[in-house]
Amino acid sequence: MRAQIITVLVVCTYLQTMAQDKGKSMQNFGKAVTDKFPTTRTFDVQYEQLTPTNFDSELFGKAFEKGRIDQHNRLKVAFNMPFYVSDSKRFILTASLRYKYETYGFDEINNVATNTTYTRENHDFHLFTTAVSATYVSSLFKKPVVYNATVLVDGNDKDVQRIKGFATATLVLKKTANTTITIGALAMLDPSSIIPLTPLFTYNHKFENSKWDIDFILPQRLLFRRDILENGRISVGTELNSESFYLNLNGENLKGIYEMNQLELKSGLTYEYRITPKVITFFKGGVNNVLFSRITERGQRTNRYVYDQKEETQGYFRVGISYNPF
Repeated sequence: MRAQIITVLVVCTYLQTMAQDKGKSMQNFGKAVTDKFPTTRTFDVQYEQLTPTNFDSELFGKAFEKGRIDQHNRLKVAFNMPFYVSDSKRFILTASLRYKYETYGFDEINNVATNTTYTRENHDFHLFTTAVSATYVSSLFKKPVVYNATVLVDGNDKDVQRIKGFATATLVLKKTANTTITIGALAMLDPSSIIPLTPLFTYNHKFENSKWDIDFILPQRLLFRRDILENGRISVGTELNSESFYLNLNGENLKGIYEMNQLELKSGLTYEYRITPKVITFFKGGVNNVLFSRITERGQRTNRYVYDQKEETQGYFRVGISYNPF
């Protein structure tokens, strides 16, 4: 699920790719991607903190623990660099490196089955991801189309864990001065994927005689945006995010390598400010709803989970800074 959401983020930015002449297609593609998603810029650092929340969990379908998460923080670093561009500027190869450090701190925890209360040490997790992506801009039915294929390898501080892949195709159905509509498909080359083929749809529209525009990407986001003064922009809406990491467990019930997958719906406000043409900062804040948080054996589908955790609604804020020299 995490790889699928990241893919949707990148692929759906093609809705603005073909705004200019064909000779600038790849250049416009890069600008559209980096404008919408900081994590695709050359260098990006983000820090997120979530407010305390109560949780209850099940292990193998039976009530397991209840407690409170007092601290939950994430630090993310991303680096992206194209290393080959064809003479036509329509084909590009890009290498990416990503790192995430995630920490949890707990209050007292109650074991439902034994009715005992205990404390748990803080847990921290590391996730490393490297990827190579190929993107090609062409035409289909006399309309612009973008193809993408990506292979990625991820793991934790213990070892390399998995190799995954995906492929996408996105067709620009409509492009006017104010409106862009695209459709496409995402194919996951990952045995743990619940839905191996996912439809994609985007809609971007700038309202007449207004500074506001709407940015809709199925299934990832619905935002209303407007520029503020010369270097600022605000966005209000909802975004779907996915988080994951690996666990090396050696307990009584769980032994081996497992994956934690969490799907979150974040609603609130984003403020972006361009310090220089190459340096951009942002602040996000609002409400976070965890749709599910599950642990599976490594490589297993998310619906075959061994552990399921429910969390109450919580607040969050995220700050970041990006550097994009190109």
